[in-house]
Amino acid sequence: MMQPRLSSVIERRLLVNYRVSPDAAARLLPGPLRPQLVHGYAVAGICLLRLGRARPAWMPKAFGLRSENAAHRIAVEWDGPDGVETGVYIPRRDTSSRLNAWAGGRLFPGEHGRADFEVHERPGQVRVALATRDGDTRVDTTVDLSDELRGSELFADLAEASRFFRSGAKGFSATSSGRHLDGMELRTKVWHMEAGRVRSIGSSFFDDPDRFPPGSATLDCVLIMRDVPASWRPLPAMACGRDAQLAN
Repeated sequence: MMQPRLSSVIERRLLVNYRVSPDAAARLLPGPLRPQLVHGYAVAGICLLRLGRARPAWMPKAFGLRSENAAHRIAVEWDGPDGVETGVYIPRRDTSSRLNAWAGGRLFPGEHGRADFEVHERPGQVRVALATRDGDTRVDTTVDLSDELRGSELFADLAEASRFFRSGAKGFSATSSGRHLDGMELRTKVWHMEAGRVRSIGSSFFDDPDRFPPGSATLDCVLIMRDVPASWRPLPAMACGRDAQLAN
């Protein structure tokens, strides 16, 4: 089935990033993916994304929808036909939109769970909290805007961080079948990131000691994108697990 390219506006995108021990990250990845390392650390995090005017690319903007979304991500690399490729692995996606949850994995790549979001925004600060309907995942973070990136051990400055995340525009999401990963690529002609500072953070995913033993996942930085026109291009599914081994 031909899946449509989607158009949207990234109204707000928070990338809350952790530096993670490579072993802890690798345990969460299906083959053929492996952690992409920066200064000896794996890079993982939470993308808290509000999309506006989201619609198939052929549809007029007036019919676009608005939704709050969350993706837990791990920066990865894999061996492609032309050498090593980079992107992100997404073990779970969640959305406020009933339509996104129904259409994800059917009409466009990326299966979504449902979540309830609470968002408070004021000049210079944003709070996003979510609880998934299945009771598995909770996030609550408050972020202040900042004039520069401070305190990161992954990136020397905002420019370096921006380059890293722009190179990871391909995302591959876990699917219920466990046999393949759904792929989607973010494309935009206007790539602009701002720095932030985390005032508070709670994450059932990264605070879980069974998933991340004490000391293996440390908050590193937060980056912000606002009002960026973007399109989303479906990618061929990637075989994973046993199917990936058979393909090789």
